[in-house]
Amino acid sequence: MKTVKIGLLGLGNIGTGTYKTLEMNRTEIETALNAKVEIVKILEKDMTRDRGIEVPKEKFTTDPDEIFNDPEIDIVIELLGGIEPATTFILTALKNGKHVVTANKAAIAANYQEIMDTAKANNVSFKFEASVGGGIPILGTLTGPLRANKYEEVLGILNGTTNYILTMMTQEGIDYDTALKDAQAQGFAEADPTADVEGLDVANKLTILMALMFDKYVAPGDIPTTGISGITKEKIDAAAADGCVIKLIAHAKRLENGEIEYKVGPMNISNDHPLASINKEFNAVFIKGNAVDDVMFYGKGAGPLPTGSAVLGDVIEIVQHALN
Repeated sequence: MKTVKIGLLGLGNIGTGTYKTLEMNRTEIETALNAKVEIVKILEKDMTRDRGIEVPKEKFTTDPDEIFNDPEIDIVIELLGGIEPATTFILTALKNGKHVVTANKAAIAANYQEIMDTAKANNVSFKFEASVGGGIPILGTLTGPLRANKYEEVLGILNGTTNYILTMMTQEGIDYDTALKDAQAQGFAEADPTADVEGLDVANKLTILMALMFDKYVAPGDIPTTGISGITKEKIDAAAADGCVIKLIAHAKRLENGEIEYKVGPMNISNDHPLASINKEFNAVFIKGNAVDDVMFYGKGAGPLPTGSAVLGDVIEIVQHALN
């Protein structure tokens, strides 16, 4: 039985979740692949933090070249987050003939075409299912089972922090500041929640969705984006009076002239729309295709294990289709 060797960049929350998911489901994964799967090197500065997993110290390195230049490493998983040095590391791994898997929506959204071109030029795979919707299998579905469609529209609840805050404001009648503090206390919001509450995280994800659905790259900074910090109890009550709930929505739509209209911002969603029932930290993506009509994907859009599940799903696909 062959062994697939992996280099992991980053052992933070998502890296730990990925490592844990592999250990938890190793038998199922290796049986499906008829191959052993081993994370053999981990780029990480903090080698002593208790992560709830046992990692042999010899697997750690602070030198990324130990991963990039190791001819035995087949796949690099990038889970550092942020645009740099993640983008440089992704490109370096691809140029060194490594297949790459990432959950890093910021790096992909900022450098989509360069990354795709580099992967193609070096005849390696670049997979990023976990970058949009965490554990929800949306990207592979868009490029696989639904690929026969001409996509007409996408509406997405793509950020658990903002969805949790809006749910609490709607269901509990509390104000924005109180709901944000509650989200932080529950671990659903960062100490600095700006990227989430101002819609920047969602704009990154909409960039990726549009590139796959409409073959149109729009930089996140060029997407009209409004967050939820201006949502008040009065606005929520006014929406309720109209039979609606307010959700932070990533929206892109193909117009009759073929142009794509896009934006991120709070939207009044009718109570009878499937997205209206998506609450708290859950995510959902509502797709309209000209053949399949309406389809919705729902699940946990973040978290170490759901995201780790998507990361390893990409690893499995690479092993099945590129390393056999």
